[in-house]
Amino acid sequence: MRNLTMELDGILGKVTAGSEKGRVPGVVAMVTDRNHNIYEGSAGARSLATGEPMTLDTVFAIFSTTKAIGGTAVMQCVEEGLLDLDAPAKQYVPDIGEIRVLDGFDANGEPKLRAPKRDITTRMLMLHTAGFGYNFFNENYNRLTEEHGQPLIVAANRAAMMTPLLFDPGDKWEYGSNIDWAGRVVEAIRGKRLGEVLKERVFAPLGMTDIAFSRTDDMKARTAVIHARGKDGSLTPLPDFVLPDDPEFDMAGHGLYASVGEYMKFIRMWLSDGAGPNGQVLKPETVKQAVSNGLQPHQKVVMLPGVVPSLSNDAEFFPGIKKSWSYTFMINDEVAPTGRPAGAIGWAGLANLFYWIDRANGVGGFWATQVLPFADAVSFGSYMDFETAVYSAIGARNAA
Repeated sequence: MRNLTMELDGILGKVTAGSEKGRVPGVVAMVTDRNHNIYEGSAGARSLATGEPMTLDTVFAIFSTTKAIGGTAVMQCVEEGLLDLDAPAKQYVPDIGEIRVLDGFDANGEPKLRAPKRDITTRMLMLHTAGFGYNFFNENYNRLTEEHGQPLIVAANRAAMMTPLLFDPGDKWEYGSNIDWAGRVVEAIRGKRLGEVLKERVFAPLGMTDIAFSRTDDMKARTAVIHARGKDGSLTPLPDFVLPDDPEFDMAGHGLYASVGEYMKFIRMWLSDGAGPNGQVLKPETVKQAVSNGLQPHQKVVMLPGVVPSLSNDAEFFPGIKKSWSYTFMINDEVAPTGRPAGAIGWAGLANLFYWIDRANGVGGFWATQVLPFADAVSFGSYMDFETAVYSAIGARNAA
């Protein structure tokens, strides 16, 4: 492992050095097996404005890497018999029954809305087939934002969630704000805020403490600043670009702050058939269900187009490789160029955070930066180098 540590340290060091266009401000990255972290590294700065060093305990806005945690709370409700994934979600959250389908815009630029052909179910929400999207990946949503004042989902309020559907529920796959709604289903079932549910039923069994929808003063003091990469490759700190610390809703799709070490505990749970150091989070059979493809043949995971260039580039993991979706992870259905085997799971967060979970080899990793737009070539490219190095070491170990 010493040679791997040196190689991974080198990747982190290289990506935080040199000219702005070829680097990120700072990064924290870790790798774990089923029992403990086998690599922990940090390099660079939390903010280019202050030069404060990036450290292992740095807190990140983890954006959509929140989704798997919210999805875990959903699956707990399923295994306890409290939630029927195929029942109309409006039985649990009546608000979602008010949502209509957007059929384009009329000659005056006004949205054309109609009733959906079928009800949204929680299964659809978990699989991103309900019809919700994101403005930075969809032209029609972005038009609603720019021309009609539709709040961005990061506002974490009811108005932000009440976006119309882009198509009839179940028609196809489109990545969006579905898991935020699934979190509200959990709240309705449990009768508590999602943050309380996660603290009791996910974080406590896993010993996770440095994670929350609302940061403590200590967490705020350790939070990395999000930076914007300009067209020329330059990096500009955005100290005011933060997720709300006192949100109207705890957003299961994107709202958590955490240090990377805390997320590694969550990854280990998936590597260990749902077990944590302080108790079982999910039953092994629920874990197997949760990591299995749930899409129908007509529902395809596709490239995410960068509609708002300041927030995202065009984004796709492993172009040309078949991918599917589970509850709630992306599955690469073929071996990835990094060496990640077919059937592994993973996903990402908007500010260029990436993770993978390989249950077959008992290994997982997390790469955390705070850079916009998403799919930043520098951060993502170095993450791919990071993951590739881990699998090269696994291959060498297996061959020995």
